[in-house]
Amino acid sequence: MSGAGVWAARPAPDGLGATEARVLAALDALGVPYEVMGIDPACADTAVFCERYGVSLAHSANAILVASKKEPKRYAACVVLATTQLDVNKRVCGLLGVPRASFATAEEMRAVTGMEVGGMTPFDLPPELPLYVDERVAALPWVVVGGGGRGMKVRVSPEVFGKLGAQFVSGLGIERPRP
Repeated sequence: MSGAGVWAARPAPDGLGATEARVLAALDALGVPYEVMGIDPACADTAVFCERYGVSLAHSANAILVASKKEPKRYAACVVLATTQLDVNKRVCGLLGVPRASFATAEEMRAVTGMEVGGMTPFDLPPELPLYVDERVAALPWVVVGGGGRGMKVRVSPEVFGKLGAQFVSGLGIERPRP
């Protein structure tokens, strides 16, 4: 993996939006190697992306914004492997110190992060937003996450999460049952 560049000879998206440009600037500022992949926005959802572009679910992660149910609203960004589902009811509620929480709405995601569903990334988040990462992500040599918009993914070493000040959490993701 090298610095900013291409992955599998696919170019970075042309005409990057402001969010994607901020994400790349944030990655450059962190000084970690990463690779950008421009993708068809219709293929941004993880399972579709992995099938279309030949990326293993075991090396893909979902960044998810969680919101408390009651006011005052509390938010957290969470990163879990695509082979798991986020444990909102126990782990995230406990981390946020709230009785109930759920996935943030698309409107909340835009308001809090400036990002779209299917493009959420842990990069360029508001500094006050806690970032929780399942410890299984840290065990990988590399992982693919959203790039801030539906037309971009980023392949990066999990070391980046430590540089972001993330809290690594055991059991943040629950293994999905295998068919």
